[in-house]
Order: sequence, then C-alpha cells, then structure tokens
Amino acid sequence: MTSRDMSARAWAELGLLSLIWGGSFLAIRIALDELPFVTSVAWRVAPAAIALWLWVLILRLPVPRDARSWTALLVMGLLNNVIPFSLMAWGQLTIETGLTSILNAGTAVFGVLAAALFLADERLTRRRSLGVALGFAGVATAIGPAALLDFDIRSLAQLAVVAGTVSYAMAGVWARLRLGHLPPQVSAAGMLTGSSLVMIPAALWIDGPVWPSQSETVLAVGYYALVSTALAYLLYFRVLAMAGSGNLLLTTLLIAPVAILLGAVVRDETLAPTTYAGFALLALGLVILDGRLWRRLTAGRTAATPRG
Repeated sequence: MTSRDMSARAWAELGLLSLIWGGSFLAIRIALDELPFVTSVAWRVAPAAIALWLWVLILRLPVPRDARSWTALLVMGLLNNVIPFSLMAWGQLTIETGLTSILNAGTAVFGVLAAALFLADERLTRRRSLGVALGFAGVATAIGPAALLDFDIRSLAQLAVVAGTVSYAMAGVWARLRLGHLPPQVSAAGMLTGSSLVMIPAALWIDGPVWPSQSETVLAVGYYALVSTALAYLLYFRVLAMAGSGNLLLTTLLIAPVAILLGAVVRDETLAPTTYAGFALLALGLVILDGRLWRRLTAGRTAATPRG
C-alpha cells in the first residue's frame, strides 16, 4: 500500500469520488422506501454493467474470452458486489445511513488484515497492527457494547454491514491474485456482469418484477447505479493511477462525514455520541495505516536522537 504526494487535480478527483460515494448511502436508503433490498441491488449492478461495457467498447479494450477469466470475474462480482451490496442494503433498512458509512470505513482495516493473511508481500508490521487494532476498536465502539449484549434486529443489521466490509476486503485480495492481467475497466464491467447474472434471477425469484415508479426512487436508482457505481469505478481507477492505493485510503475518511451530513439534513437522522467516538478511533487507525504521519513522527524521533 503506497502513499505519495498528490497533485491538486488528484485531490480534486479524490474529493469528488468521496462525495459521490458518500451520497450513495442516502440514495440507496431512498430507493429502499419503495424497492425490496434484493431488487435494489439488481437495479444497481445491471445498469452499471451496461454503462461500463459501452465505455469498454468506446475505448476498444480487449474482452476476455477464456473461462478462467470469466470465472474470476464472477467470483469478484460475488465478493465485491452481490454479498456486500445485499448485506448493506438489508442493514440500511434498520440503521442510519451515517452509521452504515462509518462501519463501511472498516473496509480498509479488514483489507489490510486480509492482505496480510493471503498475500506474501503484505506482512502485518507493527504500524499496521496498531492501525488494525484501533480500527477494530472503532468499529466495536460505533456498534456499541449494548448492541451485542441486547442482541436485536438493529444489532444484526450492524453486523451485516460489517460482514459486507469483510467481503470487500476479500475482493481486494481476489483482484490482486486473479484479475491483474485485465484492464481495470474490463474488470469492473465483467465483475458487474457476473453480479447481474446472480442478482437479476434472485430479485425475480424473491421479489418478482418490481420497477421503480416514484420519481425519488428513479432518481436514487439512477444515481447509485450510473453515478456511484459505473462512474465512480472509472474515477476510482483514475485516482489510483494518479495518487496510488495509499492515498485512496483517504476516501474512507471523507465518505462518512458526507453520508452523516446528508442523512441528518434529508432524513433527520441522529447518531449516538458513541458512534462519533467510534468513527474517531477508526479514523485514527486509518491515518496510522496510511503511514505518512507515522513516518514523520518516527523520522522526528530519529533526528532528535543524539549521535556520538
């Protein structure tokens, strides 16, 4: 995980990506007022897949034709879309959009842990161990001990969101191991195609054919399918190329405040003080995982050590 200095353009696009993803939590919650959660996920992945394939055709990128690549894309779709999108959409039926976004920030923490377990070049250093520990503490604080002691549907919803972040983390490892040979735009389009092949039959079987009819739902679906999924994936890869994976970690710090603000303004949501305390711990863990502040502190300590 590399962190490097960013240009003004990279900062602008990183901020835009954070705003887009921060708004997705509110859009999903609005859609859930009319659509069943399984159908809401189908409406997210299918239009996004179509949009990305059009972009692949415009760029004239090579499309994989071997079964191994398509199997890898199907698994990626399950890990990065089907499982987390479904778990988080179900969780948002019960918990606030802001809390969902805070728990979602744990993706980076679980990602570091998953990489250390499955990738030989991503060992768990002392700095990363501290960041992971603080991240876990932040997630636990945001959920609250009462939620685990008095287990109810709200507790289960929060754990479902956390399980979704674990699936995101495993998707990152899978992409490193199996999708490195494909252009990122093709990987995103193929992944969403695999997701659509799962979610469309599942939605028809579980919910029957359900079409968004209210204008708010149509706008919400259009936003989270075309903007916060299709467009966001393209923007994600642009920022990755410009700024590196370490700087992309900053999105997890910026998404939550956007989602919290939108939830408060649009849906009058309020969060408990412990939720904000949990986010503070989680943010500190992410800053330590990012590494730049840690390097400055250790460099300053080294420079202050007398040499003789």
